[in-house]
Amino acid sequence: LFSGDWGPEIAYDVLRRGAAVAIVLYDPDRDAVVLVEQFRLPPLYGGMSPWPVEVVAGLVDHEGETDDAVARRETAEEAGLSVIGELIPIQRYMPTPGDSDQGTMLFCGRVDAGNAGGIHGVAEENEDIRVVVKDMAEIERMVDAGEIDNGHTLICLYWLLRHRDAVRRRWGAG
Repeated sequence: LFSGDWGPEIAYDVLRRGAAVAIVLYDPDRDAVVLVEQFRLPPLYGGMSPWPVEVVAGLVDHEGETDDAVARRETAEEAGLSVIGELIPIQRYMPTPGDSDQGTMLFCGRVDAGNAGGIHGVAEENEDIRVVVKDMAEIERMVDAGEIDNGHTLICLYWLLRHRDAVRRRWGAG
């Protein structure tokens, strides 16, 4: 306890999930973000839409696989795009520290949104992922209206809204 005393023995349920990566895909030339939509069962159980709009994300699948490699692999698998140049690290965080050990590394990555669209995903994983492109005015409106309802995406989009000008300068855009 904070007092230095010991409390009673407590039993915990912990979901062992492991490391994950999420990446906001930003096209500074079009001032647009590439997002994905796919069916998610837990939001349905939680009384929310089972079709959330999200940033690209995935689990670290292999021992020794770097966060950078996961972000690039998931971008290709889920959005059918390639990241241009280096990734900008946002931060690592724990989405649900009360019940899961999952730590998630967040990135911002540059893409060409002109090539974005369609349905993607890995067939063996039964993924059916639709790509959507939103300009920054629409992103701001969606965030303000509460239409983005998942942590990875909210953190990434709030970060991008705050750092957008610096990102555009860094990448030599507009």
